[in-house]
Amino acid sequence: MLIAKQKRRENIAEYILYLWQIEDLLRALNFDEIQIYKTLAEPLQVDENTKKQTLAWYMGTVQLLQFEKKQQSGHTSHSMHLIADLNDVHLYLLRKDEKYAELYQAAKPSITDFGKKIEQNTERELYLCFHALYARMLLSLKNYDISTETQQSIDTISKMVAYLSAKYLRYERGEEQYE
Repeated sequence: MLIAKQKRRENIAEYILYLWQIEDLLRALNFDEIQIYKTLAEPLQVDENTKKQTLAWYMGTVQLLQFEKKQQSGHTSHSMHLIADLNDVHLYLLRKDEKYAELYQAAKPSITDFGKKIEQNTERELYLCFHALYARMLLSLKNYDISTETQQSIDTISKMVAYLSAKYLRYERGEEQYE
């Protein structure tokens, strides 16, 4: 909960990836409240009340996953709505921001290739970007080696998503306006 709040304020893309990681952690813990507390809340260096609030946040995510029938796989509607919101900014920036359009053009072949590798529809490009970034994160956590070519592909996607995320937060905070 504490990390999620911080990431939500600072970087929407990292927040989405963090939510996906939490979903997988909750699944790995079999949605067991005691295990969730022992593994995710109890080790925190915070007061007991904050630990209880954190557990409540995790259990709210469990309830959402169960309600949406995503106990085995998939992502909550919350994170998917955020990606849809980001996609709106993505489409706007493609028309209005030359730097973003260049980042997108650099990443597009990697996005398309990744979609083909996982046999996903490439029309959902931004979802594919997040899927690629999350896959890379999981491989890193498992200490798997990846090729230089794959890392370069992920880097182009990462640069595009980082720029998009920064713009999204600037619009959200009112620091920049849509035209």
